[in-house]
Amino acid sequence: MKLNNLFFSLFCTLFVLTSCGSSDDDFGSGPVVDDCLGLGAEQLSLKIQDHYTTLPGKVSVFFKVTTKDGNHPVSGLTATNFKIFEKGSNDNCYKPVSASESNGRISSKSQIFNTNTLLVLDLSNSVLSTSLEELKMASTSFIEEVMPANASEEFKMGVYWFDGEDVLHELHPITTDRAALITAIDGITTDISNDPSTDLYGAVIKATDTATAILAENTKEEILAAASVVIFTDGSDQAARYRVEDALNKVKNADENISFFAIGLGSEIEENILDAIGKNGSAYAANKEELEETFEEISDDVEGQANSFYLFEYCSPKRSGKNLLVIQATQGENKGSVQTEFDATGFTGGCE
Repeated sequence: MKLNNLFFSLFCTLFVLTSCGSSDDDFGSGPVVDDCLGLGAEQLSLKIQDHYTTLPGKVSVFFKVTTKDGNHPVSGLTATNFKIFEKGSNDNCYKPVSASESNGRISSKSQIFNTNTLLVLDLSNSVLSTSLEELKMASTSFIEEVMPANASEEFKMGVYWFDGEDVLHELHPITTDRAALITAIDGITTDISNDPSTDLYGAVIKATDTATAILAENTKEEILAAASVVIFTDGSDQAARYRVEDALNKVKNADENISFFAIGLGSEIEENILDAIGKNGSAYAANKEELEETFEEISDDVEGQANSFYLFEYCSPKRSGKNLLVIQATQGENKGSVQTEFDATGFTGGCE
């Protein structure tokens, strides 16, 4: 995504810089890393979300790191996990740039990015009559794990629920307020639902549409965003209002920045279907006593998705023209890289 000049004016102010380059013209992306580096086989995938330059000489790249198949996030990386290579017009191949000498760092992304978690709960009769208190405890633990105690624009969550109606009910809208979400969960009572059936497929479709709309709204606000849809159920679809193919295709064809997770309880669930719905992760509790632990398992995955986005910045030694850039990420024995281009016209010393 390319952010407009207004956004970059704001970005420059936030970073207290003397001047700022335009993101619309500074960068271009190339999918293939030049063979001259000899980086070898890759086990990680880096996907650029945005990139820009800031005078006097800072290069900023916002990207996501996953396993090669794209299904599993790679979180917890620091500046020491990245190597930088640049290639100017006079270079036959890339030259390494010292991360320490270039002040390479992972920067705060709260001003340009947020992640939105949609917790979608099955509140059909079977849940309300047998495992409501356990579900409330598990949901509260999930919220406490995913949402920071101190509100941050980078982390948002909303809670939704479904029964047999053709509606995705909103228990609490997207917010940064962890306490408000917990209060909403605590307020769920056994008489909340008027339809004892289970419209699981409808909930999947509507939750995906809701997540898509949230990303679109962020785009309007010039904010990069990602979303995670977490669906809990203790059974299979009973309403038969929508086809399983429609629900699974909705998940399959969703925006690449929407992740899906499924949590199942008991023996009446269809694990093969929930695995497909939760394409980025699924977990199962054999009984209600295991529910909290199962929610915590998925909360780790959701937190990992949010923390697999990185804003990496460094001060380039280049001082003119178009230059190629390769960023390589390393996690243990696994490596991956991405290639792009930036314009160093006007770059000078003094970058911090």
